[in-house]
Amino acid sequence: MDIKTIIICGVGGQGILLASDVLSDVLLNAGYDVKKSEVHGMSQRGGDVISTVRYGEKVYSPIVGEDEADMILAFEKLEALRNLRLLKRDGKVMINDFRWDPLPVATGTLKYPEDIVERVSRKTKNYKVVNATKVAEELGNIRVANIYLLGVLAKEMDVKREIWEDVIKKRVPQKAVDVNLKAFAVGFEG
Repeated sequence: MDIKTIIICGVGGQGILLASDVLSDVLLNAGYDVKKSEVHGMSQRGGDVISTVRYGEKVYSPIVGEDEADMILAFEKLEALRNLRLLKRDGKVMINDFRWDPLPVATGTLKYPEDIVERVSRKTKNYKVVNATKVAEELGNIRVANIYLLGVLAKEMDVKREIWEDVIKKRVPQKAVDVNLKAFAVGFEG
């Protein structure tokens, strides 16, 4: 099997690191060699966060270059655009329809791009926009948006659903297992 690369990106506080831990554990439990890297310098302040997960028969490095990622799971729209250069021409992008204004936008120095989805569509026709934030609110817990997004991602992958569910049960706080499993199911079945 060729090495596959998944980028999970967004802003601090969205649960990106938990999502990448769940993804890595799922892939390990499915029998793959997995390497992961994270960049989360200002994660507590809404700064950008990116996690790269690479998997296959044997993976030697978590590093990915331009035009090498198979999938991008973006928890925030602008972060999808910022990381688009990493996506292969035929790669897939899943975008949460959520906007977080970075400091230059919040202070009026720069404008938030309004044409993000259009720009993504120029790179790949394999994209999907979902509203994970709205779904999580409807489920009664905004914090499950990340697990909903993993459900959207899981639908695109060849890993048994039971493996995902088992890892989620072990990784999320015990009191939130049921709502997280429901969020994953809604994402997976949607």
